[in-house]
Amino acid sequence: MEKNTILAVVLSTIVLIISFALQGLFFPRAPQPAFEEQTQTAITAPDAGATSYPGTQPDSSQTITAPSAGAVSSPSQTQIVNQGDIALEPPIVIENDFFSAVFTNSGGNLVSLKWRDQRKDISEPDAYVDLILSGTDEAKAFAVAFGGIEAQPVTANFNIRQRTSDYIVEFYRDFYYPSTVYGSNGIFTLIKRYTFKPNDYMFELKIIMSGDLTGLNFDGSMYTLSFGPQIGPSFQRLDGYYDYRHFNIYSNGKRRDAKVNEIVSNSTWAAISGKYFAFIAYPRLNPNDYIISFSDKAEPGLTAASRFNLVRSPSSISSVVSSSNIEDTYFFYLGPKTQEILGNYNNGRNEFNVQDVNFNEIANSRGFWGIFSPLERALKWLLMGIHRAIPNYGISIILLTLLIKLLFFPLTKKGSEATLKMQALGPKIKELQDKYKNDPQKLRTEMGKFYQQEGYNPISGCLPMLLQLPIFISMFSLFNNHFDLRGAMFIPGWIPDLSLPEYIVRFPEGFRIPLLGWTALRLLPFIYVGSQLLYGKVTQMPGQQSNTQMKLMLYVMPIVFFFVLYDVPSGLLVYWIFSNLLTLVQQVIINRFVMKKRAAMALAEADKPSVAAPPPPPNRGGGKKKKKKS
Repeated sequence: MEKNTILAVVLSTIVLIISFALQGLFFPRAPQPAFEEQTQTAITAPDAGATSYPGTQPDSSQTITAPSAGAVSSPSQTQIVNQGDIALEPPIVIENDFFSAVFTNSGGNLVSLKWRDQRKDISEPDAYVDLILSGTDEAKAFAVAFGGIEAQPVTANFNIRQRTSDYIVEFYRDFYYPSTVYGSNGIFTLIKRYTFKPNDYMFELKIIMSGDLTGLNFDGSMYTLSFGPQIGPSFQRLDGYYDYRHFNIYSNGKRRDAKVNEIVSNSTWAAISGKYFAFIAYPRLNPNDYIISFSDKAEPGLTAASRFNLVRSPSSISSVVSSSNIEDTYFFYLGPKTQEILGNYNNGRNEFNVQDVNFNEIANSRGFWGIFSPLERALKWLLMGIHRAIPNYGISIILLTLLIKLLFFPLTKKGSEATLKMQALGPKIKELQDKYKNDPQKLRTEMGKFYQQEGYNPISGCLPMLLQLPIFISMFSLFNNHFDLRGAMFIPGWIPDLSLPEYIVRFPEGFRIPLLGWTALRLLPFIYVGSQLLYGKVTQMPGQQSNTQMKLMLYVMPIVFFFVLYDVPSGLLVYWIFSNLLTLVQQVIINRFVMKKRAAMALAEADKPSVAAPPPPPNRGGGKKKKKKS
């Protein structure tokens, strides 16, 4: 097999290995639960002998079992009961420059949050994106449950405080329980106050509890604040490759991935991150006063779930529950996962003056290897610069491809000349291979001498391909993770989003082609194969038509890549297709140049004056004399 053929096969294999390695390295299988789930806390009706709080009628629609208000380790049970009847109110809507939030007084929860795409008019159907997804039941974002992780959330209706601002809403209601310590009912008030800012993705939630808190000891926990069941936008499936939900913890100055059901303590913040958006919880509490856990517990109507739970578990619970008032402050971020926006929470350029929290670590949670990060940023800068001049990302990608080809033209030309020279040296190389076929060591030595004599470097033909491999990898990361490419349209009706695979026919919901797993029929992968075959056919050198290895490279490898690249973002295929077409044109021009140069050299060689042959030596005797005829 020829050297360049071997190198081409090796390089193609490297690309394949990298493609599958990316999936295994950055999109691992879902981890197994780290521990057994706790037994669910029972929900019971109040005891028949329980005394109602004077002057009110208890709402018995929900009671929550709690340990005794006596010693912390006491196993006896009492019940926390809703205090009074409160009607269900119409939803409350808070809007700022970035999203629209909808609240219900049932539990005082956030039931909907839609991110506004400011690139679109609000009248467009896709101008808003759901960042809180619910299943068949109503979402329970920021629900409070008295007890640990398995305690049932409070769903009782809350009063709504008279609003003093369009960006603040407060819910409150009273609860009571029979107090075994004081011999009478204990009553306390739970307040949930949400505060938004006009121009910020972050908002504040205060959990305030006042009154008799001596009974709020649930085996070392006071309450659980939860978010779930899923962050958006909506999806068909989470394949862990082109869409995912990851759990992240930031502790001791480092971000790390958290496992499902892992109990995490001493964390600064926690996050659920997707491809483009992130949910970040930043408690303003002593890290010893809470623990965090994530769950993927199923939800009817959802293909996947990703829940966040924060358990308020103070290191010295007796000192807290013996007080008459606690006020816990939490900051939550729910928005784009970009370095630019998240970086504002490092330097204090936000309306809550939050700083030095390293939220931008979330933007790196699906980033590429650091060695390619500068190249990816450079490509992003070029792409954005072109887009500012021509506001169509598809055309911008084509122009970026053209720019890359122009930058690499000198190397490509040199590589093509080396390939053509290799073809010219082919007969002599074949002669050496046949001569030393039984002595590999001698063959290597003679080949090295031959290359040195001819001034040829076998690697020079593959150098352009090797140098463009990092660009391809960086392009893959750019098109798969760059937020500004989300929803970027190229051709209406066909390629509406360059960050997603395009399709011409989408199969019915839940149907996949067996073995392949395809959910749609796509056109770009077929165009890619056609461009690759055309490129190989046009650039094929004389004498390669009968070469089995070259036929393998020409026909088999593009088909292999067809399956590898079938579901990649359409922007990446647009780049590769036009890269093939431009390379084809480039190669034809180079071939003509080299052939013309070779013909000129042959003509010059033919025009050189030939050296005359020396005259034959004179005959100095020894021959027979001819007889004269008479």
